Amino acid sequence: MTRELHDTLRDPRLRQVQWLDLVRVTPMQVLFEPVLPALWLVASLIAAADGQVIVALGLSFMFFLTGLRLIHNAFHAALGLSHLGTELVLWVMSAVILGSMHAVRFTHLNHHRLNLSQEDVEGRHAQMAGWRALLHGPYFTVLMHVTAFRHGHWRLRATIAGQLLMNATLIVLAFRHWTWAPLQYHVCAMGVGHCLTAFFAVWTVHHHCDRTHYIARTLRNRILNAVTFNMFLHIEHHLFPLVPTCHLGELSRRIDRAAPELKSKIVF
Repeated sequence: MTRELHDTLRDPRLRQVQWLDLVRVTPMQVLFEPVLPALWLVASLIAAADGQVIVALGLSFMFFLTGLRLIHNAFHAALGLSHLGTELVLWVMSAVILGSMHAVRFTHLNHHRLNLSQEDVEGRHAQMAGWRALLHGPYFTVLMHVTAFRHGHWRLRATIAGQLLMNATLIVLAFRHWTWAPLQYHVCAMGVGHCLTAFFAVWTVHHHCDRTHYIARTLRNRILNAVTFNMFLHIEHHLFPLVPTCHLGELSRRIDRAAPELKSKIVF
């Protein structure tokens, strides 16, 4: 456990929250995580093939959201899979969502360790105004990859290089050889998604938060949580990062009973 999270959990109320039982996942929950983004991806490609671009964009947004949910759980070894299975998920998602998910994992785990400090490459964008976080989107994606490549060990650097080479190959094939319009659409949609990540995945859940008690925001609207697949239950995740996303709803109820003031910082 990082020092920042340890400081937060010095609150005796939070130390009494039961969470270890929420780490376990059932076989159906293990299967659900990769199937969920796969369904949205197939639906978006079908819509794009039919020329329904607006519909396809909405479906691609849901794919990106649920893809991040899958990747995020993989970052914290919370998928219920073996180490090899988790690595396979990160490689497949690096190809499908584009980018190096191992690079993103490096900066994300540092985000948990450094928690909104100046050294926190991921979290520093939460200190910006919302419009600046939007404008910094393309830079944010590049910065995460450069940071991981610069500070990671040689095996991580080799993995990042391999995944980016895989991305480049797939993009060239999509636009120069296969020329399948839905695939070209998907590549462009993923580029847009990455440009919006700094705002939706960082700023929305961390703006106007601190490094001590209110370390992240949360969401208590059941409908919005259902639509966003619990991805905005973020203070719950920071307090207990080993709990998979599928159990964050129950974790939020337990935290509310122990420290009800933490739900006062709402995402939207």
